[in-house]
Amino acid sequence: MFNGFYPRYDLEARIQHTKLDSWGYDIPSARMNRVEEPATADFQSVMSGLVENLNTTMNAPDNLLKDAMMGSENVDIHDVMVAMSKAEISVNVATTALGKVIQAYDKIMQIQI
Repeated sequence: MFNGFYPRYDLEARIQHTKLDSWGYDIPSARMNRVEEPATADFQSVMSGLVENLNTTMNAPDNLLKDAMMGSENVDIHDVMVAMSKAEISVNVATTALGKVIQAYDKIMQIQI
């Protein structure tokens, strides 16, 4: 039916150029480059790294408190309190993240195929 029919529109001339599309000009494009390979690791290594960081954060107040009790000049009680606050916030974030992962798993398991 449309064999050999080509529309006579000059589409390239009708496209409005922006800063994001700078082809045809000497301006570098502001668009992000295409990412071929993700720079992140797999889910298991990310989660194990987060658990290790949480463990280190949880042990920091104990170590600082031991140093403060031994009379170390480098450790102040304020450092211990800051470390305890960081540990508390880390536990809250980890608990929230774990709850979200469990919710996502439950939603995935509810999907019927």
